[in-house]
Amino acid sequence: MTNSVSIKQPEASPRRLAWLIGPALVAGVAYLDPGNVASNMTAGARYGYLLVWVVVLGNIIAWLIQYLSAKLGVVTGQSLPEALGSRIRRPWARRAYWLQAELVAMATDIAEVIGGAVALYLLFGVPLLWGGLITGAVSITLLSVQSRGGAKPFEFVVIGLIVIIAIGFAYGVFIAPPDVAGVGEGLMPRFEGTDSVLLAASILGATIMPHAIYAHSALARDRFTPATEQSHIDSLGRTSRGVVLEGLRGISTLRLLRATRWDVTIAMLIAGTVNLCILLLAAANLAGVSGTDTLEGAYAALREGIGPTVATLFAVGLLGSGLASTSVGAYAGAEIMRGLLHIRVPLLARRLVTLVPALALLAFGVDPTLALVLSQVVLSFGIPFALIPLVALTAKAEVLGPFRNRVLTTAAGVVAAVFLAALNVLLVWLIVTGAG
Repeated sequence: MTNSVSIKQPEASPRRLAWLIGPALVAGVAYLDPGNVASNMTAGARYGYLLVWVVVLGNIIAWLIQYLSAKLGVVTGQSLPEALGSRIRRPWARRAYWLQAELVAMATDIAEVIGGAVALYLLFGVPLLWGGLITGAVSITLLSVQSRGGAKPFEFVVIGLIVIIAIGFAYGVFIAPPDVAGVGEGLMPRFEGTDSVLLAASILGATIMPHAIYAHSALARDRFTPATEQSHIDSLGRTSRGVVLEGLRGISTLRLLRATRWDVTIAMLIAGTVNLCILLLAAANLAGVSGTDTLEGAYAALREGIGPTVATLFAVGLLGSGLASTSVGAYAGAEIMRGLLHIRVPLLARRLVTLVPALALLAFGVDPTLALVLSQVVLSFGIPFALIPLVALTAKAEVLGPFRNRVLTTAAGVVAAVFLAALNVLLVWLIVTGAG
């Protein structure tokens, strides 16, 4: 017999709700990583405004996905890897799922470390291998802030880097604005050959990053669920014992989800605007210019065409992008391993290990921009493996109770998953057949 206790929900002031904002901004760094920069810059330089619609659509889908991820963490007190790890009963199936998620995390690390290395080379002439080592060392420092200081100090550091990233990439658009008519045409969905499909998959992989889905649920869990209980949740966010689910005393799950929607909206507006600025900067100033399909070439063209200030801010934004996103990527990778394999690996130890593939690519002289773009395609193929389980779990009443998805929300998630999977199938078909 349950003892239901009536608890009056205290009103939360706007200031207190504002204090809840942060996890989505940290997860949103994944949408501003060097892979995004390479994909959007390359798309703008090669095809002008053609793929503007992909950036916009990707950001809309990303909003839905990130909110569902955060909701799972807030309501259940579990990250997505934890929820899957407890439900995939067969060890071989759990290990197989972990392997694909781990490959996604490795692709993320490669993009972020290489991006930071390229930025250091552009700004200070640091050799790429040394730049990769420096980027890794700084990311270890940032992770130590998260390990020792907790979620909030880590969020403040990352948000500071987001400000740097936004200024670095958006400044050039105001100095050399894009063609309005061209932007309007770019909102019409279309492709021009295999390479444009490859870049579209790369942009979507960079925008809707699987590791961000895994990370956001863990970030929300860490911030908001010290008193959460998953079972017997009623419509007021209370358990059968009448305890308000809370991450901050006096704030119910219902209010936490409301704040989370604002958090995700702000994060996606920032990320979407910056990504669009990168593509528009390239489309307006680099389209048709030889050699601008690489980060180094784009930097040189911006320096010669618009001026050293824009080029330098571009490189600073790229550096901030690499430093911030590599820390979040390592956090996501550790959560994936812990949730699926039930193995706890210290963040710093994992960071040291995952630096190896990126440093190896730099040591062997692989073209950095090509490595960045292809890494984002790998991420694109990992999206359905994270998105489909997320939509399925958040639609279940036994998982989220009254906070489960509405029918339209679930339908939107299914459409997004089908669209992304279909794009990947189309990409493989075009590459195998040589069509386009």
